[in-house]
Amino acid sequence: MSKNKIEGHAAILFANIFFGLNIPFTKTLLTYWVTPIGYMVFRTTFALLFFWILQCFVPKEKVVLKDLLIIALGGFLGFILSQFTTATSLKYTSPVYFSLIVALSPVVVMLLAALFLKEPITKQKILGVIVGVAGALLLILNAEGSGSGKNNLFGILLATMSIITYAIYLIIIRSVAQKYSAITQMKWMFLFTAIIILPFGIKDISKQVILSSACNWSGILDLGFVLIFPTALGYFLVPFGMKYIRATTVSIYMNLQPIVASVAAIFIGQDSFTWDKPIAAVLVIAGAYIVTTSKAKGEIIKK
Repeated sequence: MSKNKIEGHAAILFANIFFGLNIPFTKTLLTYWVTPIGYMVFRTTFALLFFWILQCFVPKEKVVLKDLLIIALGGFLGFILSQFTTATSLKYTSPVYFSLIVALSPVVVMLLAALFLKEPITKQKILGVIVGVAGALLLILNAEGSGSGKNNLFGILLATMSIITYAIYLIIIRSVAQKYSAITQMKWMFLFTAIIILPFGIKDISKQVILSSACNWSGILDLGFVLIFPTALGYFLVPFGMKYIRATTVSIYMNLQPIVASVAAIFIGQDSFTWDKPIAAVLVIAGAYIVTTSKAKGEIIKK
C-alpha cells in the first residue's frame, strides 16, 4: 500500500473515531445545554472561523464555479441536513440505537454508488443488504417498547435520514476531494453552510443554556470536544482521506462509529444493552461487511 493510501486510511479511521464519540457527547449537550439549531450554529460558526483562519497559512487554490456548487450542495447535505437530523434524532432516541443505524451507511453508499456511479450490484451485495436491513428492522420493531428514548421510532427514522444525506455527500464530494486540498473545500463548505444556518439560528442563541449562568465546566468541555474533534478535525480528515480512497471504502470505516458510540454511551450511563441490541449490531455490521467485501468484474470505482 502506498504512503498516500496509508495516510488516507488513517485519516478516515480517526475521523470515524471522532464521529463515534460525537454521538454520546451530542446527546449530553442536547439534553442539558443546547437546542438542535443552537448546536448547529455553534458548530458552523466555529468551523467557519477555524478553516478561514487556517487558509491564511496555506497556498491559495482557485475553485471553479461548478466545483463550488458541488461543495455548496455537499455542505447542505453532508453537514446541514445530516447533522441537524443527527441532533434531532438524539433528542428522541439513545446513542446506541442511533449508532447502530449508522452502521447501515456502507449499504446506503453501495446503493447510491450503483445508482449514480453505475457500480455493479452483486448477489453478495444483495445478501448484505438483506442482512443489514434485518438488523435495522429488529431495532425498529422493538423501539416503541424500549425506555431508552422519548420516541425511539421517530429517532430511528431521523437517524436513517441522516445516514442517507451523508452517504450522498460522500458520493458527490469525491470528485472535488481529488482536485483541492481539504482546507480549501472546508472553508467554502462552511461559508455556504453559515449563509444558510446563521440567519435561522442566530435568534435562537439566547435560548442556549450553555450561554447562561447555569452553565458549568462540564457543558463547556462537552461543547469544546464537539467543536474541535468531530467538527474541525473530523470534517478536515474526511475530504483529505477521500483524495486517496473511494467512497465505499470510506463507508466501511463508519462501522467504527456504533462500536465507539455504544461503548462510550454505556460507559457513561446514557444507555444499556437490551437483548435486541447485540443481535441487531451483529446483523447490521455483518451486512455492511458482506456489502463492502463484494467484488465484481468490471467494477467502476477503484480502490
